[in-house]
Amino acid sequence: MGTAPLATIFWGNDAETAVRTAARALERGVGFFDTAPFYGLGEAERRLGRALAAAPELPRPVIATKAGRLLTREPDGSVDVRFDFGYDAARRSLESSLERLGVDRVDIVHIHDPDDHIHEALEGTYPALVDLRDQGMIGAVSLGTNSVATAAVFLERADLDCMLVAGRYTMLDRSAAELIDACARRGVAYLAAGVFNSGVLARPRSGSWYDYGPASDETLARAAAIDDTCRRHGVSLRAAAVNFPLTNPNVTAVVVGMAAPAEVDENLDALGAPVPDELWRELQGMELQA
Repeated sequence: MGTAPLATIFWGNDAETAVRTAARALERGVGFFDTAPFYGLGEAERRLGRALAAAPELPRPVIATKAGRLLTREPDGSVDVRFDFGYDAARRSLESSLERLGVDRVDIVHIHDPDDHIHEALEGTYPALVDLRDQGMIGAVSLGTNSVATAAVFLERADLDCMLVAGRYTMLDRSAAELIDACARRGVAYLAAGVFNSGVLARPRSGSWYDYGPASDETLARAAAIDDTCRRHGVSLRAAAVNFPLTNPNVTAVVVGMAAPAEVDENLDALGAPVPDELWRELQGMELQA
C-alpha cells in the first residue's frame, strides 16, 4: 500500500478516513506499506502510525519510508520542506519518521527523488543509509524515483537492496523493462509503483491524470483501447493494471496508493481476479504495433 493518499495536503483526505484505510489494509493482510515524510508533510506517516498502534495483535508489516526531503517546523508552527541529501539530514529524517510512525525501526529507506541531486545523494544520503543498515537501524537501502535514467545511475554506482520506480512498468509505459532485468542480474528487488499512471489506468475518461498531469487525448485513446481489450476478456482495467507488473518474474512487489477502505477492498479484489494469458498476449501485440 502506498500511503501518499492518506494525507490531507494535496490529497484532501481526512485523518479518520486515512487511519481507517490503513487499518483496513492491515486487516486484509497487506504486508508492505510505503510512506514518506513528504506525503502531507508528515501526515501520512502519523496516520499510518496510528493504525499500526491500534492493531498490535496483527503481524507487523514491512514498512518503507524515504529520505531526501527534510521537514522542519518554523517558529510560527508551519512546516517547511526542502531537498537535503546530506549525510546528517538523512539521519535526522529517519529519526523524525520513526517518531511519527511510532516505531523503533523501519525495514526500507528509499533515497527520495534525487533526480536533480544525484551527486549529493550518492555522497550524502546513500552512505548515511548504508551506515544505518550496518548498525541494524534499517533493514535495506533503496531508491525511490519515477525516472529510469536516475534508477540506472544508482544501480550502477550504489549497492542497493531494492528500488521503487513509479509509473515505468505499466500497461501504458514499459520503459523500465531493461532496468528490471538489470536489477535481477544484480540481485536488487524491483518494486513497481504507480501502476495506474496517476489514474488513467483506473478510470480512462476525460479529466483523468497521466504521470502527475492531465492525460492527453492520445493517452486517453490508448487507455480506452486497453480497457476495451480487457472487457472482451472479462477482466476489469483495474485488475489488469494491478496484475500486469507481476507477469514479470523479476518484479518483487506492486505498490498501490489507497485513500479509503473501499479502495483497499477494490484493489485487493482486483489483485486476486483471474487474468487469462490470452489477454497479456493481446496487450503485448498492441504494444508492439504502437
